[in-house]
Amino acid sequence: MIVEAEAYIGEDDPACHAAPGPTNRNAPLYGRPGFSYVYLNYGIHYLVNAVTETAGRPAAVLIRALEPVDGLGLMQKRRAPAGTHVPDAHLCRGPGNLTRALGITLAENQLDLVSGRLVIEDRGVTIGRVFWGPRVGIRVGIEKRWRCWIAGHPAVSGPRDRTDDKVTS
Repeated sequence: MIVEAEAYIGEDDPACHAAPGPTNRNAPLYGRPGFSYVYLNYGIHYLVNAVTETAGRPAAVLIRALEPVDGLGLMQKRRAPAGTHVPDAHLCRGPGNLTRALGITLAENQLDLVSGRLVIEDRGVTIGRVFWGPRVGIRVGIEKRWRCWIAGHPAVSGPRDRTDDKVTS
């Protein structure tokens, strides 16, 4: 279950990969909505995004954290060295941990998130309060309040409860 995400919208957003205009790397951002945009971050971690706007209008939502629901055993194997255990709430805490736990690589770039092997689905789960605040882990565009997270959820990777942030129910 997605518990934390951040939006990156358009060429005018200095933190969006579309800021320099179209490139081979960011081409999925300019594609159809509902497809994945996966990239290698700092040569270390793969990060997964969902493209959100119509073709030609680059925007995506970075999936920052999940609450593991299915496949916990496989996630443990991917995340924990032999003989160790990662707490369930930490398996997909942070965008790099999330992709490692799910086995997401560049092979999952540009997949249909509705009918492909990597999907986002609505299971009808009722959530609590949602906080909105500044994006984290970037140096530009930090004034944008385009990060959202479920208040107090243990799988959230950034600051979890900030009373100065906008709250929705």
